Amino acid sequence: MSRVFLLSTNTMTEPYPVYPLGLAIVASALSRAGHQVRQFDWLVEERSPEGLLEEVQAFGPDFVGVSIRNIDNVDSFTCDASWSLDGDREIVRLLQREIGVPVILGGSAFSIMPEEILDYTGADYGVVGDGGRLFCEWIERFEEGEPLPRVFREADPLSEGDMGVSPFWDRRLLDWYKEWGKLVGIRTKRGCPHRCVYCTYPFLEGRRYRKRSPEAVVEDIERLRTDFGVEGVFFTDSVFNDDEDHCLAIVEELIRREVRVSWSAFFQPGKSTAGHLALMKRSGLYAVESGTDASSDATLAGLDKSFSFADVLAFNEACLGQELPCVHYIMFGGPGETLDTLKEGLENINRLRNSVVLGFSGVRILPGTPLARRAVAEGIIREQDSLLKPVFYFSPGLEKAALNEAVAEAFRGKRQRVFPPSAGQERLKVLNRFGFRGPLWDKLISFDRKRRRF
Repeated sequence: MSRVFLLSTNTMTEPYPVYPLGLAIVASALSRAGHQVRQFDWLVEERSPEGLLEEVQAFGPDFVGVSIRNIDNVDSFTCDASWSLDGDREIVRLLQREIGVPVILGGSAFSIMPEEILDYTGADYGVVGDGGRLFCEWIERFEEGEPLPRVFREADPLSEGDMGVSPFWDRRLLDWYKEWGKLVGIRTKRGCPHRCVYCTYPFLEGRRYRKRSPEAVVEDIERLRTDFGVEGVFFTDSVFNDDEDHCLAIVEELIRREVRVSWSAFFQPGKSTAGHLALMKRSGLYAVESGTDASSDATLAGLDKSFSFADVLAFNEACLGQELPCVHYIMFGGPGETLDTLKEGLENINRLRNSVVLGFSGVRILPGTPLARRAVAEGIIREQDSLLKPVFYFSPGLEKAALNEAVAEAFRGKRQRVFPPSAGQERLKVLNRFGFRGPLWDKLISFDRKRRRF
């Protein structure tokens, strides 16, 4: 069996640091296969090359796996400053120069543009797909002397893969993330059947759901709570409430086992009823993140969303009825956006009572998506253009400067409206100085508990 050193390179802390869940799942699969594993987090170790070299040399690995979670922060105002691949390339070069064993890339960001990222960083190999099972398979084939492609892909992207694997939690890392983020990620399923024009989930994970059993999900949460003192989790599914039967079974299992934990997740508007939200709140749901994405029916259709803005309003009211803080993420300037739709959308946003709206300008273009094909057809990019450096789609029917000015003016002076996202980070820094941790957007919402209006 081999010694495998796993490294998470993610350093983004907006809106809060995120525990490297994918790394923990890969570590668990490798460990179950009999390999010795060491996990290292570049962010937790304060981005120290000396600390990295000291630990990896002491471990003496046969292979180094590097997880790349993000390329940039998808914010058109600050994306250039957040671009991370230069840092990833320096880490790869350091490992190759000082350690001299194969460096294998993986992670969600790597899987979006594997060949380009592999070429840019100069790493030896890359794994695309369910990392735990595939990395084990890659090591076995490598050690048998089998010729391997630089990018190793799973043959069946709809296989069950590592869905049954519980993460290999590292106590030291958990303690650090608990201090700064309060929430630890939990995955309940992979795959996404939706066709949102900007999204890479379907071709990364497939369009069919692969679910973990509710019992396994809650066992992981219970272990986090009892063994590691974790008080909050975030369900990292692309959409938590997409499969109502599955998510409600998880909620009911939390209640049945009396697991006391706070939790949050991404929700799709129009899916969950007031009764479902009430049950979820009883199980520990404390805040709702809504993938609203656009603010008018025309721009929702341009993104190929499966709901209307009336569904968004009804969902927001249902959250208010349960006194659940709700945040809506909205991208302005997408396909079909004009001055008229922008005006309508800003008026619609004013109808979202007692909720936070986080606005983005433009939509990050990623390869293989319908948005990328549309951008080529409209002359925004060329088919051969690299998208490693961030490129954003802005509707030809609207000038970027006019869009930004209109949204900024509409949001100005409103506590629950944030634009651009970097403005929200400034608010978070103030709260951090007073000792608050976690997402914190829910602190912008308050309910009158003496006079219930909903």
